[in-house]
Amino acid sequence: MIPWLEKDTPFPNVNTALTEKQGAPGLLAAGADLSPERLLDAYRHGIFPWFSEGQPILWWSTDPRMVLQLDDFKVSDSLQRVLKKIQKDPRWEIRFDSAFEQVMRACAAPRRDGAGTWISEDIVAGYCALHRAGFAHSSEVWLDGELVGGAYGVCIGHMFYGESMFARVSNASKVALSHLVFFLREHGVKMIDCQQETSHLASLGARPIPRSDFLSWIQVATAMPAISTWQPLVEPNFK
Repeated sequence: MIPWLEKDTPFPNVNTALTEKQGAPGLLAAGADLSPERLLDAYRHGIFPWFSEGQPILWWSTDPRMVLQLDDFKVSDSLQRVLKKIQKDPRWEIRFDSAFEQVMRACAAPRRDGAGTWISEDIVAGYCALHRAGFAHSSEVWLDGELVGGAYGVCIGHMFYGESMFARVSNASKVALSHLVFFLREHGVKMIDCQQETSHLASLGARPIPRSDFLSWIQVATAMPAISTWQPLVEPNFK
């Protein structure tokens, strides 16, 4: 059994999360709310919400944890060509934080396989509140004035927690992630939390690490000064 959280109930120790043998590896608790205060407390302790429409709020802390060390980010030759082409073409534009809610809703839209996503209206409201508070950010790819790709997540101090990406044209999500990585690396951020292990993330350089190592790092990174200005780099290093 996992504990039920009331509004003022603190999170349990992440070491009490369910294991693979218990059928839901990483599931820690249910309930509470998605207020900015609760979400920030969760992220500072290596916890994130993940649940489907109609379910109670479910809180997770996976072990191992999938992370992208920014020095390990892989920019393939083909992606480098795309990035350089976009940089020279005035029809394309990279922006940060100009359409945060649009990015979230695009990430929530059904995918090509017809499946919906876990990004419910409650999630949208919670993270938009975090965005207004200065903790949630979007990286956006625009073509001829239309939003065609993006990524969003939460940044506390020097720790970025990736949430989701989308693409309406080929490679647009990778372009959004690339510019986010270049920006974060320039500002001294070392890691993006990817939460769940996937082959797509692994192809970009992400890898699983023990939860204990992840928790040790975020304790340091979240205590660092926040990035004050979010603007894409004018001339990023595409490597």
